[in-house]
Amino acid sequence: MELKELSLPDFFKIYYSKFPQLTPIQEKSVKAGLLEKRSILACAPTASGKTLVATMAICKALEEGKAIYIVPLKALAGEKFKEYQSLLKGTEFKVVMSTGDIDSDSSYLASYDLLILTTEKLDSLLRHKVSWISEVKSVIIDEIHLLNDPTRGPTLEVIITLLKQLIKPQLVGLSATIGNSKELAGWLEADLVIDDWRPVELKQGIFNEGKTEFY
Repeated sequence: MELKELSLPDFFKIYYSKFPQLTPIQEKSVKAGLLEKRSILACAPTASGKTLVATMAICKALEEGKAIYIVPLKALAGEKFKEYQSLLKGTEFKVVMSTGDIDSDSSYLASYDLLILTTEKLDSLLRHKVSWISEVKSVIIDEIHLLNDPTRGPTLEVIITLLKQLIKPQLVGLSATIGNSKELAGWLEADLVIDDWRPVELKQGIFNEGKTEFY
């Protein structure tokens, strides 16, 4: 499947024109209804193209409202902010990053279209009942396997539960590894999309005394 065939904005197609062919996980996600607002749980190896799955959902959502990208770490938030700031440069859409530890409604966020937020920040915003949350059409949950993390997991679970009850957005979960993917997809009310393709073959071996023996 080619990128130019997709019903996505021109700025997206131009920006990613150097990657004309979709990777397996991207194509499977599109066929599963990603661009028709269906929720997706995408499980595939690192560097297989999961971020573009998220980006396609975001660009589609921006045609009608806002999108949120949830990340577990501030450093990752910074990376995603730079990436999407570059993509949306020259368009009408504005992206913002908010990872503040201060518990507030951060009212200035209402004027942005794409919000890169840490789990804790979104938790704070939901507890403050921000009015603009009803405008959110798609929510990306990066590293969704952290639902199993004893420290961050409970907060993320509460956030997803609240979003499903309050606004029922498209949910796009991303993970390189998940043990209970079918159960999680069921809870998310999402279609499970799995692929094991990776751009570089993964080999295992032992390095000893200057030599590597693969097996």
